[in-house]
Amino acid sequence: MPKVVDPEERRASVAAAVWRVVRRSGLDGVSVRTVAAEAGLSAGSLRHYFATQAELLAFAMQLVADRVRARVDAIGPGPDPVTTVRRVIDELLPLDPERRAEAEVWLAFTTRAQVDPALRALRDASYDALEGLCADLVDALAPEHPHRAAEIERLYSLIDGLVLHAVMRPDRATPELMGAVVDRHLAELGQ
Repeated sequence: MPKVVDPEERRASVAAAVWRVVRRSGLDGVSVRTVAAEAGLSAGSLRHYFATQAELLAFAMQLVADRVRARVDAIGPGPDPVTTVRRVIDELLPLDPERRAEAEVWLAFTTRAQVDPALRALRDASYDALEGLCADLVDALAPEHPHRAAEIERLYSLIDGLVLHAVMRPDRATPELMGAVVDRHLAELGQ
């Protein structure tokens, strides 16, 4: 009896293979052949799940955003707004190997999005969602802030900058340093 394969599970498995290739060889190393080999599939089998390389890349990029969103959505209310906001921000930062891998892959995709319209649309939608999330976080801590728009942009830039620094210079942008920067920012925001 042939093995029944869940198509969505297989697509996620292939996307994980894309991430491994990207982390090892960059996006230029991603091809149907290299991803199929990484996933333990034939190229023909891979094409059964993704008709084109562009479709494969878009799915792998979207999966990063979906995983982060799922973790953020799973956060329930904490004992106070600052704790809840901090927990949300922690899910966005590369504080462990899983989130580091996501950040490295995301950065590679956003760089490629400069020249790839399909990836650009995904990047823009994700950054718009991050900006909306930052608005929610600012409103949770300082709903009547007189400079709300500036504070949203500041938090958005802080998160984006910490992610970039952690990917580029993990020896300097340690989880401890990122946590201290976020704590200081949130304390200032709540004043």
